[in-house]
Amino acid sequence: AVQVVESGGGSVQAGESLRLSCTASGLVLRNYGVGWFRQRPGKEREGVSCINWIGTYYADSVKGRFTISIDNAKNTLYLQMNSLKPEDTAMYYCAAGTFADCSGSNYWGQGTQVTVSS
Repeated sequence: AVQVVESGGGSVQAGESLRLSCTASGLVLRNYGVGWFRQRPGKEREGVSCINWIGTYYADSVKGRFTISIDNAKNTLYLQMNSLKPEDTAMYYCAAGTFADCSGSNYWGQGTQVTVSS
């Protein structure tokens, strides 16, 4: 069975950084479109960043602050989040088998909470 598991969330002050990690079992991340999504309070889940055969996508709200990467040897996906803002507060989800436009995915993790205080 496919399983993706996130880690690395937490509570930080505005301007600080966090790195989220996602490990996968049952699939090889580099063979799939993969990405990070988030659901902010009162909002629908949205694509934050995805990597696929087309290229790399970042939501406008995180461009220049967040960086997505894959360590193929570890089969692990990362999201480096710098200059965090209170509006980045959300549950962050790792996804594999993402849609080409980063609008959804086939496999989801359980989520990791990120809270940014001002």
